[in-house]
Amino acid sequence: MKKIETDDELQVGQELGSLLVRSQGMGVNWARLSAESHYQVAVEIERALLQGDFDEAEAGIKELINALGRSEKRALKSQLVRLMSHIVKWKTQPERRSYGWIASIYNAREEIGDIQGETPSLTSEVIEAMWGTCLRAAIREAEGEMNQKSTISSLSWQEVFEEQYDIG
Repeated sequence: MKKIETDDELQVGQELGSLLVRSQGMGVNWARLSAESHYQVAVEIERALLQGDFDEAEAGIKELINALGRSEKRALKSQLVRLMSHIVKWKTQPERRSYGWIASIYNAREEIGDIQGETPSLTSEVIEAMWGTCLRAAIREAEGEMNQKSTISSLSWQEVFEEQYDIG
């Protein structure tokens, strides 16, 4: 990552490296900016604070918090799909079971636990709400990787989060 330092006063529309100065004294489209870059949101919040525009900075902080929460939720969903996909493969192709699959299952469980530890709002209820969507994606992913259809159409909480997987 490139570090940019300047003592110059920045003007609206001025580019600074890959960043574009978005505003000075006028409202920022925080939702659009947070979709582009969390870093740019932080830069704009700093600018608003330095200019004493605390309402604008507060709006930016709220959007940044929401954006980071969405990002963590996407990470949770990704790990849940990964976990479920490996379990689908485990159940569909018992002859291909490996320590790599076991490691992937336990690593995905740990990642999900870490995400929940860092973002307490991502509870078991949130996981349950995304369960069906994640399961469908996991089955598609597993079938693509196995190059065959799976007979698995459901997974229980116990199978995904509690069952012990081992070879032998």
